[in-house]
Amino acid sequence: MANIQNILSKCDHTLLSQTATWADIKAICDDGMKYSTASVCIPPSFVKQAKEYVGDKLAICTVIGFPNGYNTTAVKVFETTDAISNGADEIDMVINIGLLREGKDAEVCEEIRQIKAACGEKILKVIIETCLLTEDEKLRMCKIVTDAGADYIKTSTGFSTAGATLPDVKLMYENVGEGVLVKAAGGISGLEDAQAFIDAGASRLGTSRVVKAVKGIEGSGY
Repeated sequence: MANIQNILSKCDHTLLSQTATWADIKAICDDGMKYSTASVCIPPSFVKQAKEYVGDKLAICTVIGFPNGYNTTAVKVFETTDAISNGADEIDMVINIGLLREGKDAEVCEEIRQIKAACGEKILKVIIETCLLTEDEKLRMCKIVTDAGADYIKTSTGFSTAGATLPDVKLMYENVGEGVLVKAAGGISGLEDAQAFIDAGASRLGTSRVVKAVKGIEGSGY
């Protein structure tokens, strides 16, 4: 059971559905507090209400430039500033994939730097959407995220053609610089899958299924 708690402690318990209501968000906040997850990851419009609800009992994470990443840098910086002023503890931003494809690595890096500056001491995770990238682009993003001073590199939004894979997590874990951690998100199916991603190098998991899995075994004495 200690292993289950270790997995839960690495989970960003996530609800980013377009149809989510406050009742839905409140429910995952309750789950996050009950099961001691790393955070709940929720839409920006619910951050203020959620933070007022959980106080210091749970970290609130939200998303920026989500899910496509092609907002201007100024918009992403504003979104970040607004989210943090509303109480967000962690920010998950989406890169501009078009810029990366064009080889404009310096511009991608500068955007991340600006968003990290807006975050201050808050955690910044950079979603690179691995399913849309070549191997070379994934490796370049490992360097860019490191150079930009972000805290995490993250596989996926969960809204594109595929989610996290074990090879991608291993590749990122082996190629990011010192101090940069890896978050796997999208398609994590349950406890066994979650542990496999942790073993591959993920320090965070973006998923709703781990808490669901734990709820499913509570009757056995958890």
